[in-house]
Amino acid sequence: MSRYLLNRLIGLIAVMFIVATIVFVIIRVTPGDPAAVMLGPEASQQDISALRARLGLDQPLPVQYLTWLGQLARGDLGQSIFLNKPVLSALADRAEPTFWLTLMSLLIASAIALPVGILSAVKRGSTLDQSVLTFSMFTSSVPSFWLGLILMQIFSVKLGWLPVAGYGGPDASIGTRLSHLILPAVVLGLVNSALITRFIRASMLDVLRDDYVRTARAKGLPERRVILKHAVRNALIPILTVLGLTTALLISGAVVTETVFGLPGVGSLVVSAVLRRDYPVIQGALLVIAAIYVLINLFIDLLYLLVDPRVRY
Repeated sequence: MSRYLLNRLIGLIAVMFIVATIVFVIIRVTPGDPAAVMLGPEASQQDISALRARLGLDQPLPVQYLTWLGQLARGDLGQSIFLNKPVLSALADRAEPTFWLTLMSLLIASAIALPVGILSAVKRGSTLDQSVLTFSMFTSSVPSFWLGLILMQIFSVKLGWLPVAGYGGPDASIGTRLSHLILPAVVLGLVNSALITRFIRASMLDVLRDDYVRTARAKGLPERRVILKHAVRNALIPILTVLGLTTALLISGAVVTETVFGLPGVGSLVVSAVLRRDYPVIQGALLVIAAIYVLINLFIDLLYLLVDPRVRY
């Protein structure tokens, strides 16, 4: 067990090093000068050069890369060029909306996908199964921003049931803020439920063909017990995998949805940083998202040991 964890942690460090290198190179080769953006179109070349020197952007790329790696080794993601504050602080200030949006979206997606996927597998070939497959294909192909605008027009503009956008004022209660997250959470939940539903259906179909399921039925066990105790339990590993991947995708894929609904989350911070060429914020946000992605995968791998003893063996 300890050796397994050690190997995974070493792999995590290697993955993060590769991600950091790729992020640094991609951002540096994209066109755009943050110093010129900060000073505006009327700034002289001398002022731009002076600001580049102050920000360290005039140094060779290998020097910038080694300096940045040294900062990362100390847990320092750098200083935001435009916000004039540490990147970690900027990300922490925007983390709350993204966290609640991800959690609510995952709960909605799971509440839809788990029963629907199981029923679709049990009723394979029926009208219900075909309807589920059609609905999954439709929701997976619908752009999240389009669905968000449609729901916003119906439930916010016409019916007035939910807020149009934003996250409430500084003194808003948690209930008010969560009400602003209902529509974006429904959008992300519906879109991501399609993938989870198909995975659950496929995993259940594989399990329902196994001999122990037929044996349980031959013993006269109730169908509900056969499905929930024998089939679902043995289909949990693929289900846990897709749930973990969906969680990571929700965190990294909330950029468009947060922008549509005007949520002050990490996604909108990344969008503004890209437009401003705020290198430290872009690099820091991508690294944090990559770290969360890897940690979620590690957590799911550990859950395998609890769900299926054969994995431990």
